[in-house]
Amino acid sequence: MTDAPFEILGTPLQGRFLIIGDHASNCIPDDIDLGIEPAFLRGHIAWDIGVAEVARLITQDARFAAYLGGYSRLVVDLNRDVDDAAAIPAQSDGVLIPGNNLGLSEKIARLERFHRPYHDHLQQLLSQHRPALILSLHSFTPALESKPHEARPWEIGVLYNEQEAASKLAIPFLENAGYLVGDQLPYSGKLLNATMNRHAEANDIPYIGIEMRQDLSSNSDGQARYARILTEMCHFVSEQLGLSA
Repeated sequence: MTDAPFEILGTPLQGRFLIIGDHASNCIPDDIDLGIEPAFLRGHIAWDIGVAEVARLITQDARFAAYLGGYSRLVVDLNRDVDDAAAIPAQSDGVLIPGNNLGLSEKIARLERFHRPYHDHLQQLLSQHRPALILSLHSFTPALESKPHEARPWEIGVLYNEQEAASKLAIPFLENAGYLVGDQLPYSGKLLNATMNRHAEANDIPYIGIEMRQDLSSNSDGQARYARILTEMCHFVSEQLGLSA
């Protein structure tokens, strides 16, 4: 197979900004049948709603480029380590994915087809065009079907693992911009940070992990506001840290 499990927006340049959106697409390859109703592919279990649109808006600024996953996370979750069982999810938010009930050889083939080339190419890109700052862009549902009583009021979340400097600058900036900000919410970057652990932290590249709330990132007004403020945030953090961008 010759699938390209990623899309690049803009021109990645040394010392500039790079957006990484692991879950930007809900596309399913024609030869893969997940065995679920098509309506689920429009929902949050299939992708991070709004990420592709916000990334396109931000990359109108030539100092930004974006590296976006090309297929649904129900095919392969690119923000999981290759040996994580959830890399090919058996279920998501209570929805069973029967098409992912694969044998070992089939799982290996799926990972080799999508997961490995995505991360191999990203590693090469970062080596050739090391950015000053990475914006890891995701979005979250305001309410899980499997946990309907678990409140998720934050309008934006900031996630990080060992590298905290950029995120600690981003949080008050976003609060001052008028967002209700979750610090390590709605979940922790200590637990869900595979792509940034591998490509940012391991290479000492500053990054900010952002989670946009999907009822806001799913419409044009919310997308425009996220794009504007996240662009300003990246410039502010870069200046405060003395990074070239």
